[in-house]
Amino acid sequence: MPLAAVLKGIERTFEKWHARKHKTRMVNSLAFCAQEVLSAARESGEDAQPRAAGARSPFEPGEIAGYLGRNANQLRAAAEPAQETPAGVFRETAASLDALAARDHPDLEALEQRLTVMEERVLAAATQASTEEELLEHRRQMERQLAPYRRKMTADQLARLERQYLARRILDAAGAPRLSLFYL
Repeated sequence: MPLAAVLKGIERTFEKWHARKHKTRMVNSLAFCAQEVLSAARESGEDAQPRAAGARSPFEPGEIAGYLGRNANQLRAAAEPAQETPAGVFRETAASLDALAARDHPDLEALEQRLTVMEERVLAAATQASTEEELLEHRRQMERQLAPYRRKMTADQLARLERQYLARRILDAAGAPRLSLFYL
């Protein structure tokens, strides 16, 4: 879906919401904008359906391979000072990233799923290698930063944000990269 249609749909949704006299229903997610985004895509003549397998990749040739290679190198560098457990997982993941970088990826969704699994393994190893004090300090920092927003968010939103924050902090502390294509 083209970015212009997405932005146009989101803008329309919020214009309509702000024009309403009674704002009983709050906008809690981008799913609230889905219908307007689809309408904007249809109006622009773009197909509102996701790209079919075999469609042109949104990435330049070699861009994914370079990204995967950089992440593999960063994981190898993070494995040097790491304890035995995370270092082994970091090296295995780096080797897998190198193998992925050498191949073509017509199905980006399958690649993203594989990268998600790899990132979860790296995160688990980094978490296991962290001390209680390190993990406690990450939680304290998270609590300080989220304190002003707690009343404005649902429990589900808070839980998701806390998981993401802690994952990012643990990976950063271990020197490990995020592997998702969203960080490309």
